[in-house]
Amino acid sequence: MTKFRPLHDRVVVRRLEGEQKTAGGIIIPDTAKEKPMEGEVVAVGAGARNEQGQVVALDVKVGDRILFGKWSGTEVKIDGEELLIMKESDILGIVAA
Repeated sequence: MTKFRPLHDRVVVRRLEGEQKTAGGIIIPDTAKEKPMEGEVVAVGAGARNEQGQVVALDVKVGDRILFGKWSGTEVKIDGEELLIMKESDILGIVAA
């Protein structure tokens, strides 16, 4: 990825691929798949400012696996790769390794 740095409390996320088969072994065609709601953080901003003007660091860091809402973020293409840019508040949680 190019040197892209999100501003403030924004996070750049790479979607992780969804399952190709159901639990019963049925292969899901691309047209029927839902977009996965799990991703990997690839870049983070410096943080948002609080009411006192101090920068509050984000809770997520590059490399974290996260869950986010179905309609979260804005889809962008950077260097030919489809990524999402979202606010940290759109992230539901971090998936423990």
